[in-house]
Amino acid sequence: MDYVLITGASAGIGEVFARALAARKQNLILVARREDRLTALAQELSGQHGITTEVLAADLASPSGVETVTQAVANGGWALSGLINNAGFGDRGRFLELSLERQLNMIQVNVTSLVALTWSLLPNLKARPDSFIINVASTAAFQAGPNMAIYYATKAFVLSFSEALHEELRGDGVAVSTLCPGATDSEFAAEAHMTDTKLFRSGTMSAVAVVEAALAHRQQAIVIPGLRNRLMVWSGKLSPRCITRRLAGWLQA
Repeated sequence: MDYVLITGASAGIGEVFARALAARKQNLILVARREDRLTALAQELSGQHGITTEVLAADLASPSGVETVTQAVANGGWALSGLINNAGFGDRGRFLELSLERQLNMIQVNVTSLVALTWSLLPNLKARPDSFIINVASTAAFQAGPNMAIYYATKAFVLSFSEALHEELRGDGVAVSTLCPGATDSEFAAEAHMTDTKLFRSGTMSAVAVVEAALAHRQQAIVIPGLRNRLMVWSGKLSPRCITRRLAGWLQA
């Protein structure tokens, strides 16, 4: 029996990943802080699809959260065929006006815990043929982001890190993909205080469409779901960085 482990699985894109994989009869390990929501989701998916689900309550804003997850996987003897590093959050505001603690927690969740989980679980993944890792980044990864400086920087790290792993693991049977969605209809916008921004007011993509694109193209190094998002990224590559960062700041206003 093999599992796909999903972080940030209690809501948003993570929950949609869980539902999509459960429908494909994939056994799951669901990780998030909110144990009650995880348990309810696990029971629902097991009942609907006849799969095995494991629930791990862990706070990835703390190094102990990573240890909780890795120890549970080791103690359970759970074989992994997939890892989806979806846990992450953002916040909108000028760098000096946002809490330093919150911004450091953002780095811990979005970057440090992602790296630590990947490093710790990779030997398990390499033992299974055709396993995969999907690291959730953002179109924010392609430029600097005034008024969301730390969030954009963390997603740039995730993109660079994941691209490098994609090349390193090409011959090891582990496909590494970076999912780079744009504005998506999920809890993220409210948590990041972004619902009133020009970016989100201009329209969002459904989380279901984002997840289906990620799963369909998980052999690709970079997956940018949606034509509008791809056009924004491509146009940014043709523009001077001074323009792309000012545009990003304008969209967050």
